[in-house]
Amino acid sequence: MTFGDFQQLCSSTPSYPWCNLFYRQLQRLSPGTLKGVSSNATSAPVGVNPQCGILRIGNEGSVGNVANIAVCGASIIFVIFLIVLCNRRKAAVGRVEFRTLLIFYLLTLPFQLVTTGSFLQQGSQELVIVTAIHAGMVASFFWSLIANALVSTQVVEDGTPSSIIPYTLFSTAFLAGTLYVALDIALGITQTIGGASSPVESIRSIPLFVLTSIWPAAASFLYLCIMGYVVLSVLQESRPMYFYLLSAALFVLAQLALFLLNRVICKGSSTKIDGSFVATLLETAAVGVLYLAWNSITEGAWEDEGDGPYYN
Repeated sequence: MTFGDFQQLCSSTPSYPWCNLFYRQLQRLSPGTLKGVSSNATSAPVGVNPQCGILRIGNEGSVGNVANIAVCGASIIFVIFLIVLCNRRKAAVGRVEFRTLLIFYLLTLPFQLVTTGSFLQQGSQELVIVTAIHAGMVASFFWSLIANALVSTQVVEDGTPSSIIPYTLFSTAFLAGTLYVALDIALGITQTIGGASSPVESIRSIPLFVLTSIWPAAASFLYLCIMGYVVLSVLQESRPMYFYLLSAALFVLAQLALFLLNRVICKGSSTKIDGSFVATLLETAAVGVLYLAWNSITEGAWEDEGDGPYYN
């Protein structure tokens, strides 16, 4: 693989959502490249000439990516529960920002359910648009992660315009920028940033790779470093750090499950399910542990009437 190359990912990683964009690109510019299960758009699974993939619902008895659909549904309920708990912690530092982080993750789940569930026909404009929005929401979520870390340092006062306005502006910028790149790849709207690679069969996009792979990894690492400083240096605590490390470990395991375990489960189940449900489960668990970490360093109520939020 070269930097920005999606060909190997779309072939060997079942239910990798960004491949929906490249399927449409190839369908538009080089349809002869789509072979095997990808040759028939009506039944094609997620991916580009995948080595293993779940056929679209209704084809050869397929019920779609049922395992990941179920886990996404359960994750939606779980994250809503976390948002409710977050709302109850009226005095907690960064409550508004952390609640927004949870909302961003919550919003990615229905899009993931559709982009990986084998519901919509490959190459369809509907699937392309949903996938592009999904990519934008993922990029925005990881900015939200960084913003929460900065708020935790209390460089700016949480819940105030000085925090909320930059938070919103950068979230919108990541969403809009990634959405543009994704749509440009699939639909060739401008051929400026997301234009087709040369040759088109190599399905390569450095901007999309950076926004959906490099940026999440970098943001997660930076978040862990900042929170390590806050917890160990500012608060001089050790217990909350275990939560942050556990959350990071679960996130890494989720990526390993997606890229290494995914195809194994797909082939082992005769294309009935794949490992994307394991990745989703681990990612949701990472978010849950992140809530425990935030909960452990903040107080949920004011000690005295009129006091502001404070750390433990």
